[in-house]
Amino acid sequence: MKALVTGGGGFLGRVIVEQLLARGDAVTVLSRSRYPQVEALGASGMSVDLSADVPDLAEKLAGFDVVFHVAARAGVWGARDDFFSINVEGTRRILEAAKAAGVGRFVYTSSPSAVWGGSDEENLSESDCPYPTKYLAIYPESKAAAERLVLSAGGAGFATTALRPHLIWGPRDPHLVPRLLERGRSGRLKIVGAGKNRVGITYVDNAAHAHILAADALAPGSRNDGKAYFITDDTPVVLWDWINALFGELGVPQVTGRVPVGLARLAGGVLEWLWRTFSRPGEPPMTRFVAGQLSTHHYYDLTAARQDFGYTMKVDPKDGLARMVAYFKAQSDG
Repeated sequence: MKALVTGGGGFLGRVIVEQLLARGDAVTVLSRSRYPQVEALGASGMSVDLSADVPDLAEKLAGFDVVFHVAARAGVWGARDDFFSINVEGTRRILEAAKAAGVGRFVYTSSPSAVWGGSDEENLSESDCPYPTKYLAIYPESKAAAERLVLSAGGAGFATTALRPHLIWGPRDPHLVPRLLERGRSGRLKIVGAGKNRVGITYVDNAAHAHILAADALAPGSRNDGKAYFITDDTPVVLWDWINALFGELGVPQVTGRVPVGLARLAGGVLEWLWRTFSRPGEPPMTRFVAGQLSTHHYYDLTAARQDFGYTMKVDPKDGLARMVAYFKAQSDG
Protein backbone atom coordinates (compact mmCIF):
# COMPACT_ATOMS: atom_id res chain seq x y z
CA MET A 1 0.00 0.00 0.00
CA LYS A 2 1.22 3.50 -0.82
CA ALA A 3 0.11 5.78 2.01
CA LEU A 4 0.27 9.51 2.66
CA VAL A 5 0.16 10.64 6.29
CA THR A 6 -0.45 14.29 7.09
CA GLY A 7 1.05 15.28 10.41
CA GLY A 8 3.28 12.22 10.25
CA GLY A 9 5.87 13.91 12.44
CA GLY A 10 3.40 14.42 15.26
CA PHE A 11 2.48 12.23 18.20
CA LEU A 12 -0.16 9.97 16.62
CA GLY A 13 0.96 10.48 13.03
CA ARG A 14 4.47 9.22 13.69
CA VAL A 15 3.20 5.98 15.23
CA ILE A 16 0.93 5.43 12.22
CA VAL A 17 3.99 5.91 10.00
CA GLU A 18 6.03 3.49 12.10
CA GLN A 19 3.34 0.80 12.00
CA LEU A 20 2.86 1.17 8.24
CA LEU A 21 6.61 0.95 7.61
CA ALA A 22 6.90 -2.07 9.90
CA ARG A 23 4.56 -4.06 7.68
CA GLY A 24 6.23 -2.97 4.46
CA ASP A 25 4.02 -0.15 3.18
CA ALA A 26 5.46 2.82 1.29
CA VAL A 27 4.85 5.97 3.33
CA THR A 28 5.11 9.69 2.60
CA VAL A 29 4.74 12.29 5.35
CA LEU A 30 3.05 15.55 4.35
CA SER A 31 3.66 18.48 6.68
CA ARG A 32 4.74 22.11 6.74
CA SER A 33 8.22 21.14 7.91
CA ARG A 34 10.34 18.11 7.10
CA TYR A 35 11.02 15.56 9.84
CA PRO A 36 14.48 14.03 9.32
CA GLN A 37 14.02 11.58 12.21
CA VAL A 38 10.86 10.17 10.60
CA GLU A 39 12.37 10.09 7.14
CA ALA A 40 15.35 8.21 8.60
CA LEU A 41 12.92 5.41 9.46
CA GLY A 42 12.21 4.95 5.75
CA ALA A 43 9.42 7.43 5.02
CA SER A 44 9.55 10.09 2.32
CA GLY A 45 8.82 13.74 3.08
CA MET A 46 6.65 16.32 1.34
CA SER A 47 6.48 19.96 2.48
CA VAL A 48 2.99 21.43 2.08
CA ASP A 49 1.13 24.06 4.10
CA LEU A 50 -2.53 23.01 4.11
CA SER A 51 -3.62 26.27 5.74
CA ALA A 52 -3.07 27.97 2.36
CA ASP A 53 -4.12 27.13 -1.20
CA VAL A 54 -1.81 24.66 -2.95
CA PRO A 55 -2.62 24.79 -6.69
CA ASP A 56 -0.80 21.55 -7.54
CA LEU A 57 -1.91 19.56 -4.50
CA ALA A 58 -3.88 17.02 -6.56
CA GLU A 59 -0.78 16.38 -8.68
CA LYS A 60 1.25 15.79 -5.52
CA LEU A 61 -1.27 13.18 -4.33
CA ALA A 62 -1.39 11.21 -7.57
CA GLY A 63 -0.50 7.55 -7.12
CA PHE A 64 -1.36 7.19 -3.44
CA ASP A 65 -3.77 4.47 -2.34
CA VAL A 66 -4.81 6.06 0.94
CA VAL A 67 -4.54 9.36 2.80
CA PHE A 68 -4.42 9.39 6.59
CA HIS A 69 -5.31 12.98 7.49
CA VAL A 70 -4.00 13.33 11.04
CA ALA A 71 -2.67 16.90 11.04
CA ALA A 72 -4.74 19.42 13.00
CA ARG A 73 -4.56 22.41 15.27
CA ALA A 74 -5.45 21.22 18.76
CA GLY A 75 -6.05 23.12 21.98
CA VAL A 76 -8.74 24.55 24.20
CA TRP A 77 -8.12 28.21 23.38
CA GLY A 78 -7.30 30.36 20.38
CA ALA A 79 -8.70 32.39 17.52
CA ARG A 80 -11.54 30.91 15.52
CA ASP A 81 -9.80 31.59 12.22
CA ASP A 82 -6.67 29.75 13.36
CA PHE A 83 -8.65 26.58 14.09
CA PHE A 84 -10.90 26.73 11.05
CA SER A 85 -8.17 27.60 8.54
CA ILE A 86 -6.29 24.41 9.43
CA ASN A 87 -8.89 21.98 10.72
CA VAL A 88 -11.69 22.78 8.28
CA GLU A 89 -10.22 24.50 5.23
CA GLY A 90 -7.05 22.41 5.38
CA THR A 91 -9.18 19.26 5.50
CA ARG A 92 -11.28 20.53 2.59
CA ARG A 93 -8.16 21.15 0.52
CA ILE A 94 -6.59 17.74 0.96
CA LEU A 95 -9.93 15.96 0.74
CA GLU A 96 -10.79 17.54 -2.60
CA ALA A 97 -7.25 17.02 -3.91
CA ALA A 98 -7.26 13.35 -2.89
CA LYS A 99 -10.54 12.77 -4.66
CA ALA A 100 -9.35 14.60 -7.78
CA ALA A 101 -6.09 12.62 -7.77
CA GLY A 102 -7.88 9.29 -7.76
CA VAL A 103 -6.90 8.30 -4.22
CA GLY A 104 -9.35 5.58 -3.26
CA ARG A 105 -9.40 5.87 0.54
CA PHE A 106 -9.36 8.73 3.04
CA VAL A 107 -9.08 8.14 6.80
CA TYR A 108 -9.65 11.21 8.96
CA THR A 109 -8.56 11.65 12.58
CA SER A 110 -11.51 13.24 14.34
CA SER A 111 -12.32 13.50 18.05
CA PRO A 112 -15.15 12.47 20.39
CA SER A 113 -15.36 16.15 21.34
CA ALA A 114 -16.93 16.72 17.91
CA VAL A 115 -20.13 15.25 19.35
CA TRP A 116 -19.74 16.22 23.03
CA GLY A 117 -22.10 18.87 24.32
CA GLY A 118 -20.77 19.13 27.86
CA SER A 119 -22.69 16.41 29.74
CA ASP A 120 -22.03 12.78 30.71
CA GLU A 121 -21.58 10.26 27.87
CA GLU A 122 -21.53 6.77 29.38
CA ASN A 123 -20.93 3.79 27.10
CA LEU A 124 -22.66 5.52 24.21
CA SER A 125 -22.51 4.40 20.60
CA GLU A 126 -22.02 6.65 17.60
CA SER A 127 -25.78 6.70 16.92
CA ASP A 128 -26.37 7.93 20.48
CA CYS A 129 -24.24 11.04 19.93
CA PRO A 130 -25.54 13.58 17.40
CA TYR A 131 -23.62 16.76 16.72
CA PRO A 132 -24.53 19.32 19.41
CA THR A 133 -26.04 22.66 18.48
CA LYS A 134 -23.55 24.55 20.68
CA TYR A 135 -19.90 23.90 21.52
CA LEU A 136 -17.88 24.88 24.59
CA ALA A 137 -14.71 25.51 22.56
CA ILE A 138 -13.68 26.27 19.00
CA TYR A 139 -11.53 23.15 18.56
CA PRO A 140 -14.37 20.60 18.80
CA GLU A 141 -16.59 22.78 16.62
CA SER A 142 -13.89 22.81 13.94
CA LYS A 143 -13.35 19.05 14.20
CA ALA A 144 -17.09 18.46 13.79
CA ALA A 145 -17.20 20.67 10.70
CA ALA A 146 -14.24 18.85 9.18
CA GLU A 147 -15.67 15.44 10.05
CA ARG A 148 -18.90 16.29 8.26
CA LEU A 149 -16.93 17.31 5.17
CA VAL A 150 -15.07 14.01 5.16
CA LEU A 151 -18.07 11.77 5.71
CA SER A 152 -20.09 13.45 2.96
CA ALA A 153 -17.30 13.37 0.36
CA GLY A 154 -17.53 9.74 -0.71
CA GLY A 155 -18.71 8.40 -4.01
CA ALA A 156 -17.33 7.73 -7.49
CA GLY A 157 -14.75 5.26 -6.23
CA PHE A 158 -13.77 7.38 -3.22
CA ALA A 159 -14.35 6.00 0.30
CA THR A 160 -14.00 7.94 3.53
CA THR A 161 -14.14 7.24 7.24
CA ALA A 162 -13.43 9.14 10.46
CA LEU A 163 -11.98 7.85 13.72
CA ARG A 164 -12.53 9.52 17.08
CA PRO A 165 -9.69 8.41 19.38
CA HIS A 166 -10.15 9.80 22.86
CA LEU A 167 -7.36 11.30 25.02
CA ILE A 168 -4.37 9.71 23.29
CA TRP A 169 -1.47 8.98 25.65
CA GLY A 170 1.87 7.19 25.60
CA PRO A 171 5.61 7.73 25.11
CA ARG A 172 6.54 10.94 23.25
CA ASP A 173 3.20 12.52 24.23
CA PRO A 174 3.77 16.28 23.86
CA HIS A 175 0.28 17.33 24.96
CA LEU A 176 -1.84 15.55 27.57
CA VAL A 177 0.66 14.03 30.00
CA PRO A 178 3.23 16.88 29.99
CA ARG A 179 0.42 19.32 30.69
CA LEU A 180 -0.81 17.21 33.62
CA LEU A 181 2.72 16.82 35.00
CA GLU A 182 3.45 20.54 34.79
CA ARG A 183 0.28 21.43 36.62
CA GLY A 184 0.74 18.65 39.14
CA ARG A 185 4.29 19.68 40.00
CA SER A 186 3.26 23.32 40.39
CA GLY A 187 0.28 22.43 42.59
CA ARG A 188 -2.18 23.97 40.11
CA LEU A 189 -4.21 20.82 39.45
CA LYS A 190 -7.39 20.16 41.43
CA ILE A 191 -10.02 17.45 41.23
CA VAL A 192 -13.14 18.89 39.64
CA GLY A 193 -16.27 17.46 41.22
CA ALA A 194 -16.41 14.11 43.01
CA GLY A 195 -13.40 12.70 41.16
CA LYS A 196 -15.17 9.46 40.23
CA ASN A 197 -15.83 10.18 36.56
CA ARG A 198 -14.87 7.37 34.18
CA VAL A 199 -13.16 8.26 30.93
CA GLY A 200 -12.11 6.29 27.87
CA ILE A 201 -8.45 6.88 27.01
CA THR A 202 -6.41 5.56 24.09
CA TYR A 203 -2.83 4.33 24.12
CA VAL A 204 -1.14 5.81 21.06
CA ASP A 205 -0.26 2.45 19.48
CA ASN A 206 -3.89 1.39 19.76
CA ALA A 207 -5.09 4.61 18.12
CA ALA A 208 -2.60 4.12 15.26
CA HIS A 209 -3.56 0.46 14.86
CA ALA A 210 -7.22 1.46 14.57
CA HIS A 211 -6.39 3.83 11.72
CA ILE A 212 -4.60 1.12 9.78
CA LEU A 213 -7.35 -1.45 10.36
CA ALA A 214 -9.93 1.10 9.21
CA ALA A 215 -7.92 1.84 6.06
CA ASP A 216 -7.51 -1.84 5.22
CA ALA A 217 -11.25 -2.42 5.48
CA LEU A 218 -12.25 0.77 3.66
CA ALA A 219 -13.63 0.64 0.14
CA PRO A 220 -16.62 2.16 -1.65
CA GLY A 221 -19.68 0.57 -0.06
CA SER A 222 -17.72 -1.10 2.77
CA ARG A 223 -19.22 -1.22 6.25
CA ASN A 224 -17.11 1.71 7.41
CA ASP A 225 -17.50 3.87 4.30
CA GLY A 226 -18.95 7.25 5.26
CA LYS A 227 -19.04 6.51 8.99
CA ALA A 228 -17.34 7.79 12.15
CA TYR A 229 -16.13 5.58 15.00
CA PHE A 230 -15.18 6.02 18.64
CA ILE A 231 -11.78 4.55 19.53
CA THR A 232 -10.45 3.97 23.05
CA ASP A 233 -8.71 1.28 25.04
CA ASP A 234 -11.07 -1.53 26.01
CA THR A 235 -11.82 -0.40 29.55
CA PRO A 236 -12.40 3.17 30.78
CA VAL A 237 -10.43 4.49 33.73
CA VAL A 238 -11.47 6.54 36.72
CA LEU A 239 -9.76 9.68 35.48
CA TRP A 240 -8.42 11.05 38.75
CA ASP A 241 -7.31 7.62 40.00
CA TRP A 242 -5.39 7.16 36.74
CA ILE A 243 -3.78 10.59 37.04
CA ASN A 244 -2.74 9.98 40.64
CA ALA A 245 -1.38 6.52 39.79
CA LEU A 246 0.73 8.09 37.04
CA PHE A 247 1.89 10.83 39.40
CA GLY A 248 2.86 8.22 41.96
CA GLU A 249 5.05 6.44 39.41
CA LEU A 250 6.77 9.70 38.44
CA GLY A 251 7.19 11.17 41.91
CA VAL A 252 4.66 13.96 41.43
CA PRO A 253 2.54 14.97 44.46
CA GLN A 254 -0.93 13.42 44.53
CA VAL A 255 -3.88 15.58 43.56
CA THR A 256 -6.06 15.98 46.66
CA GLY A 257 -7.54 19.47 46.40
CA ARG A 258 -11.06 19.75 45.05
CA VAL A 259 -13.26 22.34 43.42
CA PRO A 260 -17.03 21.99 42.87
CA VAL A 261 -18.11 21.46 39.28
CA GLY A 262 -20.38 24.50 39.26
CA LEU A 263 -17.62 26.75 40.54
CA ALA A 264 -15.14 25.41 37.97
CA ARG A 265 -17.58 25.99 35.12
CA LEU A 266 -18.42 29.48 36.38
CA ALA A 267 -14.75 30.36 36.75
CA GLY A 268 -14.12 29.02 33.24
CA GLY A 269 -16.81 31.25 31.78
CA VAL A 270 -15.54 34.32 33.60
CA LEU A 271 -11.92 33.67 32.64
CA GLU A 272 -12.87 33.11 28.99
CA TRP A 273 -14.64 36.49 28.99
CA LEU A 274 -11.62 38.19 30.51
CA TRP A 275 -9.21 36.64 28.01
CA ARG A 276 -11.43 37.52 25.03
CA THR A 277 -12.30 41.03 26.20
CA PHE A 278 -8.77 42.10 27.10
CA SER A 279 -6.88 39.94 24.57
CA ARG A 280 -4.76 38.39 27.27
CA PRO A 281 -1.87 36.19 26.08
CA GLY A 282 -1.87 32.42 26.42
CA GLU A 283 -4.94 30.52 27.52
CA PRO A 284 -7.13 30.91 30.61
CA PRO A 285 -6.20 28.70 33.57
CA MET A 286 -9.71 27.22 33.36
CA THR A 287 -12.35 27.07 30.65
CA ARG A 288 -15.87 25.67 30.54
CA PHE A 289 -14.67 22.94 28.16
CA VAL A 290 -11.85 21.85 30.47
CA ALA A 291 -14.10 21.96 33.54
CA GLY A 292 -16.56 19.68 31.77
CA GLN A 293 -13.94 17.27 30.49
CA LEU A 294 -12.38 16.92 33.94
CA SER A 295 -15.68 16.26 35.74
CA THR A 296 -17.97 14.25 33.44
CA HIS A 297 -18.10 10.63 32.38
CA HIS A 298 -17.12 10.21 28.74
CA TYR A 299 -16.48 6.70 27.52
CA TYR A 300 -17.92 4.88 24.55
CA ASP A 301 -19.27 1.65 23.11
CA LEU A 302 -16.66 0.22 20.72
CA THR A 303 -18.95 -2.38 19.14
CA ALA A 304 -19.17 -0.65 15.75
CA ALA A 305 -15.39 -0.37 15.35
CA ARG A 306 -14.97 -4.01 16.33
CA GLN A 307 -17.64 -5.24 13.97
CA ASP A 308 -17.01 -3.00 10.98
CA PHE A 309 -13.22 -3.15 10.72
CA GLY A 310 -12.02 -5.53 13.43
CA TYR A 311 -10.65 -3.04 15.95
CA THR A 312 -8.65 -4.64 18.74
CA MET A 313 -6.04 -3.21 21.05
CA LYS A 314 -2.47 -3.69 19.90
CA VAL A 315 -0.94 -2.93 23.32
CA ASP A 316 -2.40 -3.70 26.74
CA PRO A 317 -2.77 -0.43 28.70
CA LYS A 318 -0.74 -1.87 31.61
CA ASP A 319 2.19 -2.42 29.27
CA GLY A 320 1.56 0.99 27.73
CA LEU A 321 1.67 2.67 31.13
CA ALA A 322 5.00 1.00 31.94
CA ARG A 323 6.44 2.19 28.62
CA MET A 324 5.19 5.71 29.16
CA VAL A 325 6.49 5.91 32.72
CA ALA A 326 9.90 4.71 31.54
CA TYR A 327 9.90 7.36 28.80
CA PHE A 328 9.04 10.26 31.08
CA LYS A 329 11.51 9.07 33.74
CA ALA A 330 14.21 9.04 31.09
CA GLN A 331 13.16 12.53 30.02
CA SER A 332 13.45 13.88 33.56
CA ASP A 333 16.78 12.11 34.11
CA GLY A 334 18.12 13.58 30.88
